[in-house]
Amino acid sequence: MNIKITVKDSTVIVPEYKTAGSAGMDICAYEDGVIEPHGRKLVPTGISMEIPDGYECQIRPRSGLALKHGIGLLNAPGTIDSDYRGEVGVILYNSSAEPFHYKKGDRIAQMVFASVVKAEITVVTALSDTVRGEGGFGSTGL
Repeated sequence: MNIKITVKDSTVIVPEYKTAGSAGMDICAYEDGVIEPHGRKLVPTGISMEIPDGYECQIRPRSGLALKHGIGLLNAPGTIDSDYRGEVGVILYNSSAEPFHYKKGDRIAQMVFASVVKAEITVVTALSDTVRGEGGFGSTGL
C-alpha cells in the first residue's frame, strides 16, 4: 500500500518503520509544548495523508511514554478516515502529577494502517441465542 503525505516544511520528520517487524510508524510533534498534570492537548504533527479507500490509519499510544511519563491518548486508537486530508493531530493526555514537556521532533504516538470492512445493518426483532447471552463485564470469568 502506498500512502501519500504532505509535510508543512522541511523540519517535519516523515514517519517510518524503525524495524522490519514494526507494525506501527512513529509520528512526531511538530512543535514544542507542555501538558499540565491531568491535562490534555491536541498536538500537531505537520503531516497530512492520502489513505486509499478501504483503509484507515489508527493512531495509538507509545508504550514508553505511558510507562515513563503517564502519557496516553484519550481516544486510543484514534481513526483517520480515507477521505480526511487535514493535518494529523494527536490528543495526548497526561495522567501523571507532573507537567510533561515535549519538543518538536519527539515521538508522541504511532500509526498503524488497517483494512476497513463496511458493515450492512439489518434491523431485526430478535437476535440469536448464545451461551453467554447478555452477560456483560466479567461474565466470561475474567
